[in-house]
Amino acid sequence: MGWNIGANDTANCVGTTVGCGLISFRQAVSLVAVFSILGAVLQGRHVMQTIGQGIVQSELNYTAVFVALICSGFFVTLATFFGIPTSTSQAIVGGVAGIGLAVGAEINLAKLVTIAESWIICPLLTMMLAFGLSHLLNQILRRSSAGSFLFQNALGWLAIISSCYVAYSMGANNAGNAVGPIANLRIVHSRILLGFGGVAIALGAVTYGKRVADTVGKGITPLDIPAAFVAQVSSAFGLHLFSVLGIPVSTSSAIVGAVVGVGLAKGTQAISRKTILTILLGWLLTPTLAAVTSFSGYEIIGGALGG
Repeated sequence: MGWNIGANDTANCVGTTVGCGLISFRQAVSLVAVFSILGAVLQGRHVMQTIGQGIVQSELNYTAVFVALICSGFFVTLATFFGIPTSTSQAIVGGVAGIGLAVGAEINLAKLVTIAESWIICPLLTMMLAFGLSHLLNQILRRSSAGSFLFQNALGWLAIISSCYVAYSMGANNAGNAVGPIANLRIVHSRILLGFGGVAIALGAVTYGKRVADTVGKGITPLDIPAAFVAQVSSAFGLHLFSVLGIPVSTSSAIVGAVVGVGLAKGTQAISRKTILTILLGWLLTPTLAAVTSFSGYEIIGGALGG
């Protein structure tokens, strides 16, 4: 599951920076690997507790945890193969909820509603923030023609730094998705478990992160350096905010919302509606299919083991 997060969500950290030609993909994934591990270890516990205890209000057995992670990971792998930036948060939440129903555990509906609301609020927040920042930055660029070269260089470095910030926020928010169900099994200390999650995310970024990066960086709207910077900062802020609140949000929805906001600042014609519809369909199907498959998978495996 951690590998899937890195493979799919690396695009959300560096897709815009790579897409505008600021740095190479190899350089970008090196930054993602380092900062996602830091985010996981230093601030991943909040979301880990939500995934581990906040949705299903009883302890899951080893079989249930295994099925939830495998089924959730499968659909993220499928989306990554087709280059679709899907939500690993939605996948694991759907998988855990499906397992909870299968074992007859009490589901915290209030927590599920809060999480679902955040999936809507987060992209809207980053979209509005990116839209406003784009207009503000464009005004500054128009008025600073004399120092525009230096300003562009400064923005380039800021875009790279913001990529590191997004990677840190991804580790803080999504490592808990990978290891949250395992935390309650008390196999190892939570900090070590988060370290494993961070390393798994880093491996996914390095080995299979490029396909989705092309979609985020080039497929939604053309990006230049100022646009990449605005998209990165807006998405990082949204991610970090929800990480501190312990709410697992979609890194994909955060960056896609921000990129759409940048595109809207240029005019609606700058946005690829086909790409947006494909992404929205992936967001809708991922948690639904993960929940259904986890429920069915546990019924089959649990029945076989019981027999």
